[in-house]
Amino acid sequence: METLTTISPVFDVENIRESFPILNRELNDKRLVYFDNAATSQKPQVVIDALVNYYSYYNANIHRGIHTLAEEATAAYELTRVTVRKFINAAFPEEIIFTRGATEGINLVAYTWGRKNINAGDEIIISGMEHHSNIVPWQILCEEKKSVLKIIPVTENGELDLDSYKNLLSAKTKLVSVVHASNSLGTINPVKEIIDAAHRIGVPVMIDGAQSAVHLDIDVQKMDCDFFVFSGHKVYGPTGVGVLYGKKEILENMPPFMGGGEMIKEVTFEKTIYNNLPYKYEAGTPNIADTVALRSALDFINETGKNSIRKHENDLLKYATAQLEALPGLRIIGTAKEKVSVVSFVIKNMHPQDIGVILDQQGIAVRTGHHCTQPVMDYFRIPGTVRASFAMYNTKEEIDKLVIGLQKAIEMLS
Repeated sequence: METLTTISPVFDVENIRESFPILNRELNDKRLVYFDNAATSQKPQVVIDALVNYYSYYNANIHRGIHTLAEEATAAYELTRVTVRKFINAAFPEEIIFTRGATEGINLVAYTWGRKNINAGDEIIISGMEHHSNIVPWQILCEEKKSVLKIIPVTENGELDLDSYKNLLSAKTKLVSVVHASNSLGTINPVKEIIDAAHRIGVPVMIDGAQSAVHLDIDVQKMDCDFFVFSGHKVYGPTGVGVLYGKKEILENMPPFMGGGEMIKEVTFEKTIYNNLPYKYEAGTPNIADTVALRSALDFINETGKNSIRKHENDLLKYATAQLEALPGLRIIGTAKEKVSVVSFVIKNMHPQDIGVILDQQGIAVRTGHHCTQPVMDYFRIPGTVRASFAMYNTKEEIDKLVIGLQKAIEMLS
């Protein structure tokens, strides 16, 4: 099981905060407190500058041009691929496919690998804590192929029932697709154990890393997953860009996702010869600017130090958990032993949306609702939660403001 590292190098949160211009904003005469990081993280100035720099100095289409701007844009775009390879420790740069985000990466696999390999009566296993983006594509595939979706149960503390999972594995299982860290519960799932169990019977595994890539050290070779996805906007990068990792031999044997320019070697009216990896899955003009800027985001994380960030975020999670548990009527949803810096909660007789509105009036941004995990909410028999999710730039003082805000909400709504 992955654990949060407790190594504590020097971590200057105030200096880090200066890198994020939006944190200087005031809402309702209050300094912004941003606790919606699991939905999207804020962007450091270096990422903003990278976008401006691309459009100001070397905006051009990539790969096919021979002029200077095209060559500069191509080099910057491909340098991000190299950076991503190192960030998740893939074996080859061509195992990195750029997408619009984790959602597109999952859909790509469902529409290509899935349609080639899943047949009537086959079974796909997902977990009971999946984001809708790791449920719906498989439901669509199962409906089309007349295959069956199996669900790993969730326990009362928000962990996966691994004994039940292992009992679900059978000769009918053709794919396992599970979330690494839950966006609504914060639970860090033991993905290595899940992968090893599936591989013992020859079943490939996809890992949804949308919430884990920013918090945990990702080593896809050590993990031995067959597919891994994450989104740029959750790792301090731009929106509209993401990554699908796939083992090279698997990607080479999958059909293309979309047809068009760049994904071809040769086209005649009789036959098309597809391009090599990774371009086989990157049809058309890609999101060049945001892909280029993603490298600046990953560099920023690496320079700050994941161990330091993780220690800081874990301290915030422990502090927030203790403070929130002391509030009357508040119940934390998701109390797994291993969590990323996400705390979801309900307050007795109060709707999460009403709480969110009151907090917003105090300049505090949280997420309310079902967080695209309606089956999780159904399991806990609640309409939704208030979710506070912490990033490298958050502070204990901001958590104190959250507690004060919640005390006001309790007074107003009681």
